[in-house]
Amino acid sequence: CLWTLAAILKETLKDALVPRAGVLKKLLAPLDAVLEGFYNAILLHHFDSHHYTSPYSEATNNLISFIDLLEALLASRTELELPLRCQRILFLKVSYVLNLISSSVPYVIKKKFILLLKKCILYNSREDAKSGSLFLQTPSLCEDMLALSNAVLQVVNLTWLNQIPLGGKSSYFGSSEAAPGDDSQGGSDQTVLRALSLVVLKALEFKIYNSATEAEIK
Repeated sequence: CLWTLAAILKETLKDALVPRAGVLKKLLAPLDAVLEGFYNAILLHHFDSHHYTSPYSEATNNLISFIDLLEALLASRTELELPLRCQRILFLKVSYVLNLISSSVPYVIKKKFILLLKKCILYNSREDAKSGSLFLQTPSLCEDMLALSNAVLQVVNLTWLNQIPLGGKSSYFGSSEAAPGDDSQGGSDQTVLRALSLVVLKALEFKIYNSATEAEIK
C-alpha cells in the first residue's frame, strides 16, 4: 500500500497534462489523518527490536517504503497553496525521525532519513534569499522550517551527532574509532557527512534569521 501510494504521487507529479493540485488534493485529503496516524505509529516503534537487525528484513523494507512515501509527499507539497497536514508532518514531528536516526536501525535506513532531512532543510530555498524573506511569503513553510530547525538544534546541542555512524561499520561522527568487532579501516561516508553538516548549518541559519532578540541569536 505504501509503495503504491508513493508511485501514484510520483507519476502524478510527472504528468504535465493533468491539474496536479486537484488530483493531489482529491487523493490525499481523505488520507490526511490516516497518514499522520501511520507516521506516529511507524516512527514511534521500538526500532531496537530484532526485526530491524538485518537491512534485508521485511520490517526494514517496509520502513524504506515509508521513507519513499514521505519523500513523495514532500515533493508534492509545492503543488498545493495550502499544504495538507500529511505534507507538513515531517517538519512538525521531525523529532521522531531524529530519534530513529540515533537508534540501532540498519545504516541504510539512517542514511535515507538523513538525506531526506537534507531535502527538507533545503526545501524551496534560494541562494539569493536574504534574511529569510522567502519564508515570510509562505507562513506555513516558515512555521515548518522553524519547527524543523528548533528540533535539529535541540538534539545537536546534546550528544545526538556523536551517535550517528558515518559508514556501515567503520567510523562515527565524533571520532575515527572503529565499531566493536570491526577490524576494517574503511573511510567515512562523505555523502552523509556533508548532508548532516548542511542540515545543522541551515537549521542554525533559519533560527538566526527568525530570532526575535540578540540574546536568542547568541
